Amino acid sequence: MAHNRLITVLGHLSETQNTNACPLEPSNQGSSLRPVRVCVTGAAGQIASNLLPLLLTGEAFGPNRPVVLHLLEIEPAFKALQGLVMELEDSSWPLLHSVVPTTDPTVAFKDVDWAILVGAFPRKQGMERKDLLSKNANIFIEQGKALDTVANKNVRVVVVGNPANTNCMILARHAPSIPKQNFTALTRLDQNRAKSMLGSKLNVPPSRIANVTIWGNHSKTQYPDAAEATAWTTQSTGFRSIRVKDALPKEFLRGEFITKVQDRGAAVIAARGQSSTLSAACAIKDHVRDWVFGTKEGEWVSMGVYVEDQDSGTPYGVPSGIVYSFPLVIRDGKWKIVRGLDRDDFDRKQMEITAKELLEERDEAAQYFKN
Repeated sequence: MAHNRLITVLGHLSETQNTNACPLEPSNQGSSLRPVRVCVTGAAGQIASNLLPLLLTGEAFGPNRPVVLHLLEIEPAFKALQGLVMELEDSSWPLLHSVVPTTDPTVAFKDVDWAILVGAFPRKQGMERKDLLSKNANIFIEQGKALDTVANKNVRVVVVGNPANTNCMILARHAPSIPKQNFTALTRLDQNRAKSMLGSKLNVPPSRIANVTIWGNHSKTQYPDAAEATAWTTQSTGFRSIRVKDALPKEFLRGEFITKVQDRGAAVIAARGQSSTLSAACAIKDHVRDWVFGTKEGEWVSMGVYVEDQDSGTPYGVPSGIVYSFPLVIRDGKWKIVRGLDRDDFDRKQMEITAKELLEERDEAAQYFKN
């Protein structure tokens, strides 16, 4: 009897199933499920290898959104990239529509909706900052021109490769047909590190910490700021929201907390012998997800964005023409800087220090391009 019931169920499924429909592109689900085209550069590297699975889980772009991966690598790493493509195919990701591996930026950026630029020239022993800027300026000038020529004009860009803020500035200046608001630099890793440290101090998960801000550059001059941060703590009556600055000493928040976040990358290198990879990949995923789905009500996130002169002046008096990390709220794919936060002399000094470094990087890089 059980065998007959199984045959009946299987027969019913066979009759009702549309065997011609592709599960990644349901014909009855509308255009909202068209594949999203995502370019990742430095695709054979460790960060990208950790990132790609996170982009295929549905958390970043939606649980039913197919993904076309455009993977860009330099020629010496292309064989390794081909091996990674094999692994992606063998993993049978339900949301993986197709993969385009290439060494040509014009192929990699063709019609893409997202460009996640992980690849950059690494700083080597004995290399001065101007040498690093020189190497990366040439890379990001070329990639900016390619984006400008072949990418979707609404492409959203996340620059990860260091120096991320200045690389992002160079990229944006060489893709003039794409809105400056579409270019961002990753400072979410710094924000996640800051939340984790505060959570550890308060004995709460990082997910219960909100509104930590990273100001300025993704470098040792960045200013991790907990002045507006809140935490949900467990009380006998349930959860209660508290202000972090009321729960932790000012000396800690303006001393050890700042330096530990600033030095966290170096601490990871000292412990592992290599820079952050998994945590960087998770931060990229968080950055993309919030840009797609928006920030939670009453909360903000940190991203490096291009500073432009406006009628009301630049936000917080930050100089224009640099990519600077601010607190942002995001709605419908559009970010907006959180304005009006109280800044005292200490805050302003820290913000000026990191702006000064970005201006120096901008001026150093300017010799490599004209616009």
